[in-house]
Amino acid sequence: MVLQTIYIVRHGLFNQFRSNWVVDPATGEYSATVKSPTNIPSDPALASYGVSQATQLGSHLASVSPKVDVIYSSPFYRCIQTLVPFTDSLASAGKVTVHVEPGLGEFYGLARFDHPSPASIEVLNEHFKHLHAEKDPIIVPSSKGESIPGLHDRVAYCLHELIARLDRDPAGPKTLLICTHAAGMICMGRALTGRMPNDEGEEDFKCFTCAFSKFTRKESASEESKEVESWRADDAETVPSVDWQGGRGVGGGWTCEVNGDCSFLENGEERGWDFNIEKNEFTQVKLDDSNGGLNTADA
Repeated sequence: MVLQTIYIVRHGLFNQFRSNWVVDPATGEYSATVKSPTNIPSDPALASYGVSQATQLGSHLASVSPKVDVIYSSPFYRCIQTLVPFTDSLASAGKVTVHVEPGLGEFYGLARFDHPSPASIEVLNEHFKHLHAEKDPIIVPSSKGESIPGLHDRVAYCLHELIARLDRDPAGPKTLLICTHAAGMICMGRALTGRMPNDEGEEDFKCFTCAFSKFTRKESASEESKEVESWRADDAETVPSVDWQGGRGVGGGWTCEVNGDCSFLENGEERGWDFNIEKNEFTQVKLDDSNGGLNTADA
């Protein structure tokens, strides 16, 4: 067992309003009010305010102890962009790599049409430095979206495999940094601690824009991660089962030391999110279906 600490952050603000893109529920066609750098409507860049938040987050990450050894990110533009101030500071002192993993990516609710996929690593490399993507990702979310329980299962499986990978790494990384989205940040807290509330909408793990959380591995964690079946691209809808609930947690279990801290941000906590918002939006899909459009809030 090598990995001891996990830092999780959410991306910065990417628009001044709650909704940034629209999907027509009749056709599944996405459109955006502001052009995306990757030409994917649901893949916006940070607003100037979000860039400022990312700079403040970068300064905070440079001061944390223990220092960051390995960096992973959702493949969506706003997450990678949020890490840029921090990774640029690391690059000035030596080599840095941001590992891009689809299993840490955005949450889309279940739909009868295909949701947008994130940009390829080739496209992302046109915009960012220091990126790396494995040929075979840990897991790729279904193009038809996920239920809320399905999202928890996907995130738990991804973390289980990622922790096991880093435990085996001969370089011996002790600290992992992940940049993700609001829904993912909540699910990661639950998967690491093994605490799944009866009400999915319970406000347990905070996920404000550029919020920072810290998890430390339990001393009682097993030296070896439990073996589970591997996710297969030819059976993409099936997420291998990880026994993480009931307080067990992935990778032997983790303790939440810092929960969604924003004290280092000039304006503190902003733009929180929870699964009740997602449930309300799903209801609105049904109400707006005949109107030909749905505003989609960020997760």
